[in-house]
Amino acid sequence: MPGDAFDASPQELVVTLLGSYVHPRETRRVWSGGLVAALAELGFSDGAARIALTRVVRRGLLQRHREGRTVHYSLTRRTVTLLADGDHRIFSLGRRERPAGEWTVLWQSIPESRRQARERLVRRLRFLGFGPYQDGTWIAPHDREAEVVALLGELDVTEHAGLLLGRPSAALDVRRFAGRAWDLDDLAARYTAFVGQFSGHSGEELPDKTAFDVRTRLVHTFRAFPSLDPELPADLVPAPDHRAAAVELFHDLYTALAPAAQRHFDEVTQG
Repeated sequence: MPGDAFDASPQELVVTLLGSYVHPRETRRVWSGGLVAALAELGFSDGAARIALTRVVRRGLLQRHREGRTVHYSLTRRTVTLLADGDHRIFSLGRRERPAGEWTVLWQSIPESRRQARERLVRRLRFLGFGPYQDGTWIAPHDREAEVVALLGELDVTEHAGLLLGRPSAALDVRRFAGRAWDLDDLAARYTAFVGQFSGHSGEELPDKTAFDVRTRLVHTFRAFPSLDPELPADLVPAPDHRAAAVELFHDLYTALAPAAQRHFDEVTQG
């Protein structure tokens, strides 16, 4: 696996690197050449890496600092907040049973003139466990009122949205109902593939560079699950096959590989 082409966009991989290795997030600056070198180790050309960094800056996720001929990057306040929210979702996923309760239904009619806000809303809704049910309508199997109200306010689209809390009818097949919003079979297959891909590294001591490669792939692959897994209440729909094994494997390897992977990132990005 190490050294193989990375099945990810370089922009999203930059976010993975920032969330996994940039500490403290509020103040640390990272050398641009080091980020390019780190992305090169993960299979991207220098040109692709530099374009990705430029686009991440344009998205307001990185602040550029020039000192003579040297360029460094730091995280914006928005990025620090997004990464903190992401950490909560990623590290809490599958860690506790979620009993049946109120579901959240959101419908939106954000105009085309606010397309960027609409796209940001959709990305954040997916990360909160929402699934699309029909045009402009999203559902989540938990009470997400506080998060959604805050998100609508942040994006200034409250006037274009409606929010409802309720429960699905016990007379309906909830799994079939949920299957219209989430691909549950594909989700189970992804958890199974994750376990197959990373289980061979459990408890293994790796050289720093290899640990960085494996841990980065581990985090980047696992961070997709909050956008795919609605964590349906187990008393309504059984948990996906191999989710528990994937969650345990992620936490074990994330911790075990951290020292070596962090050493390599620091060495590459110090300049």
